[in-house]
Amino acid sequence: MRVEAEFTTEPFRGEGEPPEHATAALAAAREAGLECDFGPLGTSMRGERDAVLATLAEVVAAGLDHGADQITFQVRVEGHSAPRRTASGLDALLAEVAEILGGDLAALDRQGKQRAVRLLEERGAFDYRKSAEIVAAALGVTRFTVYNYLNRERE
Repeated sequence: MRVEAEFTTEPFRGEGEPPEHATAALAAAREAGLECDFGPLGTSMRGERDAVLATLAEVVAAGLDHGADQITFQVRVEGHSAPRRTASGLDALLAEVAEILGGDLAALDRQGKQRAVRLLEERGAFDYRKSAEIVAAALGVTRFTVYNYLNRERE
């Protein structure tokens, strides 16, 4: 059986070179001979079940050894997607936050947009598939800006 594991190492940095913890985790997956895709928001590795599961510990160790303070995983049988919350729920959260903040989210100043992201995170908005892109469009910013706002809240 083949499986796919997606993982994200944090802290996230939206601009410039990828952080060392992300590249070290990727290297651990590649050294195990797994198929890997590396992107600005996370990494995926695919292969036979036992090889992927055995590599998870190596990926975690490499990330932590190189500065990660959190590593999030999702593992599934290859070809199957995890059930996701519907986009209509995210639309409802965006409307709720817009009402709280007094109107159009894109018209908010930077501080207002940061507050909107905080309120959306508190309400679970980022549990939805492609939520960063949808929130970014509603705010009139890039998804990297949304991630930067999220990271500021954690610091």
